[in-house]
Amino acid sequence: MKILTFSTLFPNTEKPGHGIFVETRLRHLVSSGQVQARVVAPVAWFPSTNPRFGNYAKMAKVARAEVRHGLQVQHPRYPSIPKIGMNVAPFLLAQAAKPVIARIIDEGYDFDLIDAHYFYPDGVAAAMLARHFNKPLVITARGSDITLLPNYALPRRMIKWAAHRADAVITVCNALRDEVVALGVPAERVTSLRNGVDLQLFRPTERQPNSLFTLLTVGHLVPVKAQELIVAALPLLPDVRLVVAGDGPNRGMLEELARSLKVDGRVQFLGAVPQAQLREHYGAADALVLASSREGWANVLLESMACGTPVVASRVYGTPEVVAAPEAGLLMRERSPQGVAEAVTALRANYPDRAATRRYAEGFSWDDTTTGQIELFTAMLDARAGAMRTPLINMN
Repeated sequence: MKILTFSTLFPNTEKPGHGIFVETRLRHLVSSGQVQARVVAPVAWFPSTNPRFGNYAKMAKVARAEVRHGLQVQHPRYPSIPKIGMNVAPFLLAQAAKPVIARIIDEGYDFDLIDAHYFYPDGVAAAMLARHFNKPLVITARGSDITLLPNYALPRRMIKWAAHRADAVITVCNALRDEVVALGVPAERVTSLRNGVDLQLFRPTERQPNSLFTLLTVGHLVPVKAQELIVAALPLLPDVRLVVAGDGPNRGMLEELARSLKVDGRVQFLGAVPQAQLREHYGAADALVLASSREGWANVLLESMACGTPVVASRVYGTPEVVAAPEAGLLMRERSPQGVAEAVTALRANYPDRAATRRYAEGFSWDDTTTGQIELFTAMLDARAGAMRTPLINMN
């Protein structure tokens, strides 16, 4: 089976952690030996690689083509237009990808289906491409593409169009599946296939005792991740320190908040940490804290558990499906500094055995997800082939 994976959420040389969950799922799928894959991961066009332009310059430096873990990846450029960009992005993505995909086919890789990730704009663009190339389409919903973007009128209409155009829809948790069905997509065409965790990469390490109970939070420093709730909980947790792994526009605000609350001596900012190095930080922490306002299926929760470190997390969307047993950790009663402090205190009072936390994570390998994808893709192709073989009925 040959597939074409399409998404702007895919790692590249300049941003190796960008969309790594899409790459990880694909790598496990290909490693089954039953699937071949090529990747088209469009990148926003920018005219300069001068470092003063920050992330824009980084994207400009991304190679047009690269090989990652044996996967051939193409990075066509698409224009990103300020103010109106969100409404026209699907069309721009599709137009940028058409010649690249046509060349892939001409070179001999005539794929069987398009495997798209993130509904808007990526999934909508993929639906346009599937129609253009007459290919089956599966779209994976991953979080805010279903929980936030349908609140906007035009994206909502286009998401619904793409969802109905797709041969199948995958969601990374049951909560997202319910949201997709609520958009009017028949339930039988929506399959929940959770993310897994790399149990070889994320595993327990030798630990040194901490002088203070150590919390770790991992993720981009952006409003949706709400790390400020964790920082603001520290005055209520006087013998607790916080390690922040990640970078983003909220870093200055978080540093200033820590200073204003006089807890800056107990907060350490690591900046962006490569995935391969996260294991040491998970292993050194006593608990991971995730205070997000929205999450589809937060991979960091399973990564932490696989290292033996229990979690404290907000009760949003797919997270209760991840943190579903005492050995996994606790869900906050409310998303507030007080809620964080109460949950951390409760976890400390009944701290799980770290070996039991690891065993819990072992139930979330990628094997079931890979099997589920292969079964779904096979059924899609069989259904398409059957429809093509069905003779037309003469109504005259």
